[in-house]
Amino acid sequence: MIASRTDRITKQLDRLRALSPDIDGVAFVSIEGLIIASSIAEELDGERLGAMSAAMLALGERIAAELGRGALDQVMIKGEAGYAVLMTVDETSVFCVLAGEEAKLGLVYLDMQRALSELRALN
Repeated sequence: MIASRTDRITKQLDRLRALSPDIDGVAFVSIEGLIIASSIAEELDGERLGAMSAAMLALGERIAAELGRGALDQVMIKGEAGYAVLMTVDETSVFCVLAGEEAKLGLVYLDMQRALSELRALN
């Protein structure tokens, strides 16, 4: 049986989360805020994550444009309990990663870039 696109994306997200101990959750989200695929803890609300990811992306794009920074590549939010990092996949979707407060961001970014290349190939 041939795996669906969503199944292949979910498998990639699960793999990223399993290989990177600093990553608490990952999601592949449409720019409308709909979760296409995710690997997140049960206590997280996927719908809320999708909606907030879309809002962060839209605001990030507006800020980048208004400040003359060019096309948006990523948005990072740091809070007391960790990070939320969004990277643009293409014009229709975004990749969101949640990492803990002790995360080594360099490694998280490296893992995200590798996964992003594979996600773009699946998309």
